[in-house]
Amino acid sequence: MSRPGPTSKSGQSGRRSFATTRWSLVLAAAHDSRPDAQAALATLCETYWYPLYAYARRLGYKAEDAQDLTQEFFALLLEKESLRVADPERGRFRSFLLASLNHFLTAEWRRRSARKRGGGRLPLSLDVRSGESRYSQEPSHDLTPEKAYERRWALLLLEQAVSRLRAEYAASGKAALFERLAGFLSGERGVLTQQVAGDLNMSEGAVRVAVHRLRQRYRQVLRAEVAHTVAGPQHIDEELRHLMAAVGQ
Repeated sequence: MSRPGPTSKSGQSGRRSFATTRWSLVLAAAHDSRPDAQAALATLCETYWYPLYAYARRLGYKAEDAQDLTQEFFALLLEKESLRVADPERGRFRSFLLASLNHFLTAEWRRRSARKRGGGRLPLSLDVRSGESRYSQEPSHDLTPEKAYERRWALLLLEQAVSRLRAEYAASGKAALFERLAGFLSGERGVLTQQVAGDLNMSEGAVRVAVHRLRQRYRQVLRAEVAHTVAGPQHIDEELRHLMAAVGQ
């Protein structure tokens, strides 16, 4: 799926570019109808549903109930009225989702409304049944449901960035290079450079240059992924710091 990323440039051109990202479109639609906002929200929901599923399981919901809850919650979220509680000043899709789910758990989920859904909303492709197999592989820890949600959210963003980067390298005929260098994204150093150089039939200097370019592009892609979940460029760096701290928990 194509993911147009924002630029980090300052000035008017940078703001115009950023205004086309998904969450900023959704926030704008809460007060000013945008025909592309529902598609943007649907894409966000399809991408980031799993951390909420894991959160529900962490709260103690059984797998089947968590699956139903997740489906029902996102069906409700696609109703435009739900967007009116989004706070542009807070600016984070991550925070909005968790607050909305907690409200849902104390109200709508308790009532388990039987009214039919669908209307004019876009259908979502949520493979919620895969959520339990993913959840069963989560490491055991003592994190609160909220902290576990933030950690899973951060890891998902990192995974999205790596997947996008892998696709870029594959599209340019460099899939093998990416797979051999991907370990350097998490900090491989020293003698491994010599080993990789031999495997790729490259000089060590060429490997170091390739690794530098890979990391540089990775940072750009990760910023673009984060940008899709915040309301403005002023939030990107703070959100990145928060997510990196969450991964380290």
